Amino acid sequence: MSKSCRGISVKSLEAYAVVFVFRLLSIVRHEGYLPWDKSGDWFYHVVEISSMGLVSLSLYLTLVRFRNTYDAQTDTFGNLHVPDHLGVVWLLGPPLVLALLLHPNLNSEFFSDVCWTFAMYLESIAIFPQLYQFQRQAAQKNFEVEILHAHFVSALGLARIIEMIFWSSSFRELSHSSNSTWVGIFVLVAQIVHILIMLDFFYYYFNALKSGTPMRLPQHTAGAGMV
Repeated sequence: MSKSCRGISVKSLEAYAVVFVFRLLSIVRHEGYLPWDKSGDWFYHVVEISSMGLVSLSLYLTLVRFRNTYDAQTDTFGNLHVPDHLGVVWLLGPPLVLALLLHPNLNSEFFSDVCWTFAMYLESIAIFPQLYQFQRQAAQKNFEVEILHAHFVSALGLARIIEMIFWSSSFRELSHSSNSTWVGIFVLVAQIVHILIMLDFFYYYFNALKSGTPMRLPQHTAGAGMV
């Protein structure tokens, strides 16, 4: 174990923590977005709680135990008119407003449905601070993306592709529950946005796997200004 958190974006971890909290607020009380078989009774709850625990542990290791290795100079997404450690707030607003306006009604309760939808919309962009940090670090000489970090980020992208396929098959149910096709469309768009954000990363990731070389990102966007 390297005992280093260099290259880890705290802001992405914070965004995912919010995702799991709000999704749990929905699925613990209702089952509208869970499978009808027995896995919907416990499996998804275990996965979400475990994920929340792992994200919390990652935040602790990054901000407390291995804080001296955390690269705050490149984890700068959202550092605009707010304290550096609160940059994630710029990610929370748009998904929340969108969830309030456009959400399915599979739980037949406004709060629960909005919580689930907010978590899904936020999850589609939660990876952005991590990708932004990679680009900032690419400006550093001889920078290479840690292989475990690269696998982790690519796994998140693969999960989004699988989730898009799943919700594509459930499009009619989403639209019927809300009496509007727009809700189903926005659910799918949220998945597509995540995939589009990661296309550039996927390109360099698979090239590195194919050539068996460390993953390096181009420097042409690394010096971009802060969002």
